[in-house]
Amino acid sequence: MAGSFPHDSSSFQEPSSSTTTPTARTRIPPLFSSPYGSLGAPANFYSHPARTSILNSTGDLTFGGSMDIGGLGIEMEGAEAASATRAWRGGLPSFSRAFNMLMTAEAADGSSQNDDESFFVPSYLEGSTYIQKLEEAHQSKLQARESTRTSANGAHNLTTLQHPLPSGSHRGMSHTVIERPQPIEDEDSLPLLPSKWNKDDQWGGIEIQPDGLSVKYVGPKNPHDRDRDHEACAVRADHFMPSQCGIYYFEVEILSAKREDATIGIGFSTKAATLSRPIGWEPEAWGYHGDDGRCFTGQNIGRHFGPRYNKDDVIGCGISFRDNTAFFTKNGVKLGTAFNEITRGKLYPAISLKKPGESIRANFGQTPFVYNIDDLMRDEREKVHKAIETTDTSTLVPGMNETDIIQALVLQFLQHDGYVETARAFAEDMRVQKETLNLDPNVRVAGVNIRDDEDANNRQRIRRAILEGDIDRALKYTNAYYPHVLQDNEHVYFRLRCRRFIEMVRKAAQLNMMNDHKRDNGLDGAPQDIDMDMNGSGNPTWGSVDSAGTELPTELIELESNMLEYGQALQAEYANDPRKEVSKALNEIWALVAYRNPLKEPQVNHLLDRKGRVAVAEELNSAILLSLGKSSRAALETLYAQTSVLLEDLRQDGGVGAFVSIEDALEGIPRSTQI
Repeated sequence: MAGSFPHDSSSFQEPSSSTTTPTARTRIPPLFSSPYGSLGAPANFYSHPARTSILNSTGDLTFGGSMDIGGLGIEMEGAEAASATRAWRGGLPSFSRAFNMLMTAEAADGSSQNDDESFFVPSYLEGSTYIQKLEEAHQSKLQARESTRTSANGAHNLTTLQHPLPSGSHRGMSHTVIERPQPIEDEDSLPLLPSKWNKDDQWGGIEIQPDGLSVKYVGPKNPHDRDRDHEACAVRADHFMPSQCGIYYFEVEILSAKREDATIGIGFSTKAATLSRPIGWEPEAWGYHGDDGRCFTGQNIGRHFGPRYNKDDVIGCGISFRDNTAFFTKNGVKLGTAFNEITRGKLYPAISLKKPGESIRANFGQTPFVYNIDDLMRDEREKVHKAIETTDTSTLVPGMNETDIIQALVLQFLQHDGYVETARAFAEDMRVQKETLNLDPNVRVAGVNIRDDEDANNRQRIRRAILEGDIDRALKYTNAYYPHVLQDNEHVYFRLRCRRFIEMVRKAAQLNMMNDHKRDNGLDGAPQDIDMDMNGSGNPTWGSVDSAGTELPTELIELESNMLEYGQALQAEYANDPRKEVSKALNEIWALVAYRNPLKEPQVNHLLDRKGRVAVAEELNSAILLSLGKSSRAALETLYAQTSVLLEDLRQDGGVGAFVSIEDALEGIPRSTQI
């Protein structure tokens, strides 16, 4: 590789080097004072425009109005850098094609994206638990990638402004190295759906088209192999068919083939099957062939299965992991079961071609199928639901029918979580209902006695304070009623401290929204859609002035000062904590300070969601219950968790768990039903 690129300084000249003006790469003092620094931050640091000079919502470099940077030509450098970036993202010359795997495609908006970012949901799998988890994993992947890209952009801007260029930067090569280790397939990770043919898992006589779905036979490339009678050339998909789907289905369209002699095989196999023979002729391979209509499994002597297929036919292949069978379809008509007792394992969609001119195109669910696989999946789900509905529950708890069990679970849940008054009202409704249904007037219906539980009342006060965002009040109640809980559960105490900081940021963001609205609308009042769940006056006094010339409320200035002081104290308290979850939580909440109004920023606004209050309240409530010698979870919660684990276990091998979820059962309950 030596000599491929010139490394002397004369081999690269910047566009601006033709002028006599010195290069505008002057070191600029830091524009951003980190919250990790000293406590001497200005009181209006949070709302000052200059604080987002580096960490702003768009990732662009902005400056406060009071900063003079004239004559530095930073905009020109930014344009040149963007141009250079696009140049490096462009196509590589022919002698460097070996590095194509390191390049990324550029989207229409200028952002880079990899081929694996394409995401689709086959219609017959919509709403399934597997797809829900797959979508969540995909969104998490995109968010992590966006966060990494934003952090990288911020780090690049910060480095450009605050540090002189490293030695050798004039050569036009970046000295920043980003290591990307090869992905390791995790056995416990959620398997992906097949999406295209695998160019690294094919025999050499076929060619995969750029779309990744079309394949044509081109013959052996080695001259010595052309004289040999190759039996076939096969290819497998990029991912195996996930058993969590319950049923997996794909289709193959025959684009071209010799009339009455389509030596094409369609089916599936494991990685152990050889790709130099027709699909189905090797062990751990199953295939349906077009030239004779036979199906093959592990040998070249097949059995008659269905009609032949040829050009313009669409052949579908489906696997039912519930009963380990496989079926085929032709032009939207199901041909029946082709294979029984299929070996469990990682099965990949596969096809084989044998003669010149043969070509196919696969559909893994990116477009609608010819066969109505949606109805087949719906029928399987209905069978499972019907079996569940007809299950006898009379022996679960002796002496209690299904309604009694459900009512007891709900009542215990209300008492467990401290909803004493609600539990008392529910118990009274149960008594009235039983009296109404009682046909014997001589039989007295006993009610349920809900005793006045002081612990439940105390826990409810603490919960209400957290749900209202008043963490100080929750801490006060907890220390008064249960003084040892926070000492014995330091992680819960840390969560409460972090939530207090989040609530301060949330309140400041709401005040900023009020201020912006009044500035834009001539002080007409606060917007109606702002969540004003804060203490203090709704009409604060006005004091300081922001960068736009509008007065800032005194309450906001004091709140931001207290917020920064509290956050810095929290950071100092846990600065030497070795736990990764602690440092991660601190970094997440400090990211809120980088935005003037984090409520409007999709990267961080989830931290301010009310659901975060519920999670903290539940965690503290569980800690209190454990300190009292009680279960941290109600019986209904335990039942829900056990059922979820059971369904997940049944889902792994394509059992009944793949066709049902707890959410399905909840959605089937009419809204008007009363227990």
